[in-house]
Amino acid sequence: MNALITDGFNRPLHDLRISVTDRCNFRCQYCMPAEIFGPDFPFLPKNEVLTFEEIERLAKLFAQLGVKKIRLTGGEPLLRRGLPELIRKLTLIEGITDMGLTTNGVLLTRLAKELFDAGLHRLNISLDALDENLFKKLNGRGVSSKAVMEGIDKACELGFHIKVNMVVQKGVNDHEIIPMAEYFRNKGITLRFIEFMDVGNSNGWNMEKVITKKEMYEILSSHFEIEPVDAAYFGEVAKRYRFKGSNAELGFITSVSESFCSSCTRARISADGKLYTCLFAGNGHDLRVLLRDGSTDETIKNEITSIWNKRADRYSDERNNHHPSKKKIEMSYIGG
Repeated sequence: MNALITDGFNRPLHDLRISVTDRCNFRCQYCMPAEIFGPDFPFLPKNEVLTFEEIERLAKLFAQLGVKKIRLTGGEPLLRRGLPELIRKLTLIEGITDMGLTTNGVLLTRLAKELFDAGLHRLNISLDALDENLFKKLNGRGVSSKAVMEGIDKACELGFHIKVNMVVQKGVNDHEIIPMAEYFRNKGITLRFIEFMDVGNSNGWNMEKVITKKEMYEILSSHFEIEPVDAAYFGEVAKRYRFKGSNAELGFITSVSESFCSSCTRARISADGKLYTCLFAGNGHDLRVLLRDGSTDETIKNEITSIWNKRADRYSDERNNHHPSKKKIEMSYIGG
């Protein structure tokens, strides 16, 4: 039976996000603005990125410490060559009961079947607007929203369980809230509205750009009848609602207006093997050096346990109370 470790606030560790690359085929304003992540941006050299064998070894050790869920992130994880091979390895790990992947969806039409056959059946797909011109502006690469929507349709045909994530910014794409809700309600796909967060240091965040869950709920309630849904498990991030008379759901991720630090059960591994205990962390703990210096599994597990036991992250609580300002790791590096 797997062990269970908890931090100083009695938050268990059972959800692991693993970034398999720091690269992306978008330059969206939220996590990789073009003025920072231009064509000459120095991404990680290949030898600094964890190998599939190293990722598999870490995943097994985390599973032995109580992790049940793994989500692959980036950057854009579908850019990682041979990804289905890694998925096959991870789905066979004893104790892992939930395997997911976060993607911008651009490569799904080409890769979805191979991913599904490898054992991946759950996707979180980022889409911030249906409007073609707005979406091209947001992603900074002129990529069409139709490309993402075609990927979503392909994934639906194959039987993936899909959630679509929309980061909402006031005065930028908030007018897309109703069209997005209508479109995905009709498809029976869960849509989650994410408050614009101050992840990293380069997305130009300030509170005036945030449209809160309360404001989004009021907009949606003026067009639809929606009712709350109970959380499915401890630590579930989204506050869930259902369209009345339908099984289609929507959700809100409220890191800014209604923090959920007290129930956070997630750890993150960056593409170069650093362990981060918070999305808003400034510094990580280097596990790659342990993987490559001959350390035993027990030594690495002890290090992970020590890091988690000392965890005291409460950034969103502190932001709401004290407006902290600190250097934070970029989302493209740590994953969402």
